[in-house]
Amino acid sequence: MSTALLNETLGSLATRIPGATRILREQRLDFCCGGAQSLQQACEQRGIDATLVAEQLLHLQQQPGANSNWELTPTPQLIEHILERYHARHREQLPELIRLANRVEHVHTRNPDCPHGLAALLDEIYGELEHHMCKEERILFPMFNQGVAASVLVGGPIAVMRHEHDQHGEALEQLAELTHDIQPPPGACNTWRALYRGLREFRDDLIQHIHLENTVLFVRS
Repeated sequence: MSTALLNETLGSLATRIPGATRILREQRLDFCCGGAQSLQQACEQRGIDATLVAEQLLHLQQQPGANSNWELTPTPQLIEHILERYHARHREQLPELIRLANRVEHVHTRNPDCPHGLAALLDEIYGELEHHMCKEERILFPMFNQGVAASVLVGGPIAVMRHEHDQHGEALEQLAELTHDIQPPPGACNTWRALYRGLREFRDDLIQHIHLENTVLFVRS
């Protein structure tokens, strides 16, 4: 029953039910850094009908193939997926987004909807994220691949990574504020629209990336 999902954490729902992240993201429920909250608690904080969200999730859960999840993937393969799907992808995304943002800010500087400061924010995000990913690649991931349990790392490297994940989440909030939740204004040019499409993709990828590490990798025994 959908009511059984109300006490489950957002992180668990996002990990266990394929497609759940889309629904949670549409409702602006933070399954990433706020993944320890129950669905009921998170919905109450946002003034959302938790039962309706649970019914949507139950419908997804009942779809064919809904039993597959990353919790069953061996750690080396999970890390390889994170490196290829997210680390490499962020390094492709951000330089181009910075270029597009600079272009939009230059051409449309007199437009009241112009996202002034966006390029600088993206450049800061890129620098922080690159530093973060390098620490994972050089320190944390090799330790996982050597068989070190998360319980041994939780007070050190994992605590640092979680804190930085929270900072990445705060940066995404700044991004949303600067861009009207990444919605281009009426009449926006193709470059502006391409920039915002890329920003939405980057945001979704980063949220999934953080969720996968916080909720799956960082809790492995």
